[in-house]
Amino acid sequence: MQLEKYKIDQHNETLSAAHKRKFAALTADLPHAETIVKKLADFQVAIPSWALGTGGTRFARFAGGGEPRSLEEKIEDIGLLHQLNRSSGAISLHIPWDIPKNGAAIKALAAQHGIRFDAMNSNTFQDQPGQKLSYKFGSMQHVDKAVRRQAVEHNLEVIEHGVALGSQSLTVWLSDGSCFPGQLNFRKAFQNTLESLQEVYAALPATWKMFVEYKAFEPNFYSTTVGDWGQSLLYATKLGPKAYTLVDLGHHLPNANIEQIVALLLMEGKLGGFHFNDSKYGDDDLTVGSIKPYQLFLIFNELVEGMDARGMDHTTDLGWMIDASHNVKDPLEDLLQSVEAILITYAQALLVDRAALQSAQQNNDVVRAQEILQNAFRTDVRPLVAEARLRTGGALDPIQLFRDQQVREQLVKQRGLKTIATGL
Repeated sequence: MQLEKYKIDQHNETLSAAHKRKFAALTADLPHAETIVKKLADFQVAIPSWALGTGGTRFARFAGGGEPRSLEEKIEDIGLLHQLNRSSGAISLHIPWDIPKNGAAIKALAAQHGIRFDAMNSNTFQDQPGQKLSYKFGSMQHVDKAVRRQAVEHNLEVIEHGVALGSQSLTVWLSDGSCFPGQLNFRKAFQNTLESLQEVYAALPATWKMFVEYKAFEPNFYSTTVGDWGQSLLYATKLGPKAYTLVDLGHHLPNANIEQIVALLLMEGKLGGFHFNDSKYGDDDLTVGSIKPYQLFLIFNELVEGMDARGMDHTTDLGWMIDASHNVKDPLEDLLQSVEAILITYAQALLVDRAALQSAQQNNDVVRAQEILQNAFRTDVRPLVAEARLRTGGALDPIQLFRDQQVREQLVKQRGLKTIATGL
């Protein structure tokens, strides 16, 4: 469904006076406010097609009402999100969960909603109906060359779908690894995986990128064949200049210094993109910024500093995407919260006085360096984010408007109470 523009305008009019007061108060002593608002207005976060239904845990999934029943309805839902926040202008597909039946028609539908196609994602961590060979003991690492060949051919198919839709990148996440000591020869598993990835890499179109995603554990708990950023970087380096590391914020061991990882990958020109989420214990896939907002800020601080040092475009030179499982929340509301958290944190990172921070670092002024970062983090930048939305035609308060218009109730009427979307 889509909201009529006048409803967004009416919503904004009721909140306009309060917003103007907050925006004026914040920007009175903020000389670069206009620059920040422009950057926020340009920033886009891709929504994964598999996250538009209710998420779940290893044990259960409690589906909500009105979930999208097809790829077309998923695009419509993302179009609605983009209407509300003007920052969700991309969709990331997972194949075979969301294979387009008609690529040209799907591409046209997305264009109608102002949506482009972000990274394509392959799936060799599940056995699909009718699949000839099993991935129980891995896919690209498998001891059986026929299984490896099947995994490669799947990725080549994903690239073909992506070309038809206008995507320009492929994300490969492998659950390959082992559950018990002695189960796997680590070196052979690495070599098999590398050779498989090389076949896929060779088929990439000239303008495409390959993102090699890593994960410390789960579903395998003894070893993972792409287990950390170092292993991902090793694969990406061996593959070539079109291969990059992808960072999922939940794919680390406890207390990992993700901001340092980001800084070094940027320095090496091998950071390709992000999957945003949050976690308390492991790969919880919780709402972005809901558990560790300061860590998210420190990561964005390194992103802004590192991208600026390399002259990179904040909006296009890295892939930005959410990867979350909403559990007990309305998926659309949760995605609105996540995008908002990303933009808030990005704005806070843009507030950091880089010259002052560099001076403090050069003089070993630890207290001053901490104060500079925490002053930016403690600044309520929500008026800047809201202003960026307002100027691009979005809602000042997307969740309030979503609820005022009873969007979920309308989706239930249209689609039914028991629909279950493909994905998580």
